[in-house]
Amino acid sequence: MHYNVIRAEETGATDITQEVIAQTRTCLETDGWALLRGFKSDMNGFSDLTAQLCTTITFDPAREYSEKNTQKVDAGLGPVGLHIENGNTPICPDIVAFYCTRAAFEGSQTTICDGRAVFEKFDTGQKARWSQKMKVKRNLPEELWKRYLANEHPAISHPDEVTEEHIIQFKAAIPGQDFALRDDGSIDYELTVSPVRPSSLTNGQAFANAILGPSHNYEKPEYTLEDGSTVSPVEIEALRELAESCTVEINWQDGDIAVIDNTRVMHGRRAIKDADRQLFIGMGRI
Repeated sequence: MHYNVIRAEETGATDITQEVIAQTRTCLETDGWALLRGFKSDMNGFSDLTAQLCTTITFDPAREYSEKNTQKVDAGLGPVGLHIENGNTPICPDIVAFYCTRAAFEGSQTTICDGRAVFEKFDTGQKARWSQKMKVKRNLPEELWKRYLANEHPAISHPDEVTEEHIIQFKAAIPGQDFALRDDGSIDYELTVSPVRPSSLTNGQAFANAILGPSHNYEKPEYTLEDGSTVSPVEIEALRELAESCTVEINWQDGDIAVIDNTRVMHGRRAIKDADRQLFIGMGRI
């Protein structure tokens, strides 16, 4: 099994230095991800690392906050399908980092899948099909979409400040979105995304999206391709099987930090057998 590990003892440093960060960036360019192991760190240090890797921090409105740049990972106990983080949102993070403060005794491995390798395994028909634009439709509860907009809209900072005018402004600023506001405050939301996309860090074409992923805190979306066809459950299972052949696992150790090119590499999780594990996430744009 291939592991792209940067080990503290091999670098001669116990702290995550600028040299270690430079080595991490190199791994992101070559393999799309890196695992930092054996370095001295804490939540403040992880938050600072995220800030150094990203110029703008993004959040998932359905997650619990921890430090200023990080959130707690909590998606139940079952396995989590491969996905890019916030892949069905209009502003997708370029980089995602995970920090394991307490590793599970058994299970809970994070799965890593290079979307570039998946794309290379596609036949000609698959490459043509998934290179189309795709529309994602789902209903978003008022609390979640307002929290998201408060973080992403430059003129506001709290969900209570959000108005319909802010939605209109955000829609105009980022093409490919549409919405309809319901009486209960939720919105029927549509977003056009590219299932196959270039990496923000290194270009190249990768099957990197949230089609195989979870809807733990959200309504399950409906996917429709540009040719009008919908993405069926049978098709999703075939994709899942192919992606599994390109997947490796991170068997976490206490203090590990994984950094992922979120525009190239999908991630997921095996089922949790030890619920005592603790994992945190930080993400943003370069």
